[in-house]
Amino acid sequence: MAAQTETNAPTPAQEYSRFNSIQRAQHLLLILSFTLLTLTGLPQKFAGEAWAETLIVWMGGIENVRVLHRFSAIILVIVSIAEFIMVGQKIYVERARWTIFPRLQDAFDAFNQFFFNLGLRRAEPKYDRYSWGEKFEYWALVWGTLIMALTGFILWNPILATKFLPGEWIPVAKAAHGGEALLAILAILVWHFYNVHLKTFNKSMFTGKMSRHEMQTEHALELELIEQGKASHQAPLEIQRRRRRRFLPFAFAVGAALMFGLYLFVTAETTALSVVPPVSDKQQVFVPRTFTPTATRVPPTPTPAPPTATLEPGKPTLTPAPQGTPTASGSMNASALPADHAMQGAPCVRCVTLAASAARPKIRRTTRAAWIQRARIVINNHDAVVKNSR
Repeated sequence: MAAQTETNAPTPAQEYSRFNSIQRAQHLLLILSFTLLTLTGLPQKFAGEAWAETLIVWMGGIENVRVLHRFSAIILVIVSIAEFIMVGQKIYVERARWTIFPRLQDAFDAFNQFFFNLGLRRAEPKYDRYSWGEKFEYWALVWGTLIMALTGFILWNPILATKFLPGEWIPVAKAAHGGEALLAILAILVWHFYNVHLKTFNKSMFTGKMSRHEMQTEHALELELIEQGKASHQAPLEIQRRRRRRFLPFAFAVGAALMFGLYLFVTAETTALSVVPPVSDKQQVFVPRTFTPTATRVPPTPTPAPPTATLEPGKPTLTPAPQGTPTASGSMNASALPADHAMQGAPCVRCVTLAASAARPKIRRTTRAAWIQRARIVINNHDAVVKNSR
């Protein structure tokens, strides 16, 4: 009975190592940064839409959205720098197989997979450690990160960018940045989610391991190489230690240079970080450059009264204007009427008319005889000139 119990006891499922802890942590940071970039980037691209304005308000305003977007971009760049150093470690130090790089067999596998999906082939192609679809996703991520980093730098530092590039590059960078972002989001939602979470729920990025059944289904060629002992082509430990001593200083120098470049990337132009300056409680609206004199009130100059003729019953008189009263042709004074002027008990119309004409300025008029005389003088002068010229 004991022997039968041991025979019928289920054996633990065999598992194969897929990703180490550093790769899983790197993937987790990539998920967080990409999600934040999506949540903060789409509302900025479609600003003006109701849903975009609502998301911006929920995240605390456009300034907070932009700060979160740039913080997520910094995390993505740091993850990319770490991936670059890790690939160098595997290629130079460990001498691992170049399984992530494209090769001609990937093109044949893609066509065979297409024909298998149409029912034109009986068997599905066998894949090594990475299939052609996984390689396509990886290098699309690399290419997209480069495009987003370059265009994002131009949009982040437009003043500095236009010192070296034409101004037309600003709208070009904006269009490329938004288009590449939409392409990346759709690729993750449609391609990656379907193949990893819907078609088969692949937990290897979270657990780091894959079962034998999953290896037979998705990486049958790698499983055959593992069973034959040909999957790992790492160099001996002594050679790895010697290469690591040479690689670590180089990796440290390259990493420090890239991080310093990232620091310059972030701090190149501080004016682009804020759109509206913070409003303070007290602001001086007008600051005079020079002393402004105080207006002095000058009393108005009194205007002298014009000469008027006052007619009293029984004795008409003229009130003369003061000396030096300005008129149209200069200063003049009106003279009074004779004292012994005869009156008939009523105002004399002629005397009033004479008084008014005496008060008006005298304008010299040129008579017809004077014009004729001037014309004769001009004609005589002309005849004299003609006679002398002969």
